[in-house]
Formats: sequence, C-alpha cells, structure tokens
Amino acid sequence: MSKSPREFEHLVVKLLSKMGYGGQVENAATVTQSSHDGGIDGVIKEDVLGFGRIYIQAKRYQKDSAISREDIQKFVGALAVAQSNKGVFITTSRFTEHAKEYALGLNGNTNLVLIDGLQLAKYIYDYGLGMQVSRIVEIKELDSDFWDEMDNGN
Repeated sequence: MSKSPREFEHLVVKLLSKMGYGGQVENAATVTQSSHDGGIDGVIKEDVLGFGRIYIQAKRYQKDSAISREDIQKFVGALAVAQSNKGVFITTSRFTEHAKEYALGLNGNTNLVLIDGLQLAKYIYDYGLGMQVSRIVEIKELDSDFWDEMDNGN
C-alpha cells in the first residue's frame, strides 16, 4: 500500500462513515492527532450528543505481517482508558489466531470487531469508497407471467 499510516487512518474513518456509522451526526467521524493518541486512531460519534462512541485502531502493515494478541490487548486497554466498550481494529494485513481468540473471548465486556486486509478490501469495494462505475450491463429476459396473462387480443 503506497499510502502513509496517517492517510490509512483517514481512509478507515471515511470507510466506516460510508458504511453508515455516525448516521446523520455532523462531523461524526474524526481522526485523532497523529502522535500521543493513546492508542486510538479515530472516533465515530454514534449520536448527536456524543454519548455513544466507536473507537478505531488502524494498522497499515505489510501483507506478510500479523497483528498479535498483544496488539489487541493494548487496544482494549486504550478502550478502557477512554471508558468505552466499542472498538474496531482494522489492518491491511491479518490477525494471528491468538489475537482472534482473545477478541472473541472478551465475553461482551468489550465489543471488538477485527477487520483484516481481505475484509477491508471487500468493504472498500462493496461500499464503493474511491471507486467509480466503469460499465453497467443490463440483461433482459422475457417475463413469462406478463405474456401468460395477456388475453390474446380480447
């Protein structure tokens, strides 16, 4: 990926907004400051008053690297400091099995979604972020119900 880590953080926040997180709240999605961010790369306000917030961690890693359990634990710690139980950890790479098991074992105390590089690419495509339609193909077939119901000219 040719974008900087900071640009990747902006991309992730834009994607989550495009997916509908933040709803109709103005300026709902923000990227935190680039340094001393406390392990939080972005925040999405879920309501106008800002009571509900989703915190984001974005890691732009090489494809052959992996996010470890320790990385996930650090993010869960950052969520605790932010007094939140909602987080999304997004990476261009993948998560180790230990990281996935840890996230699944949080038992609802913390709602943590892990999005790896393959799922990220799918979401970017599905939600059309940075995409434009190059061609639309229309294929038609006869509507047999329409033709069967016609009354032979009567």
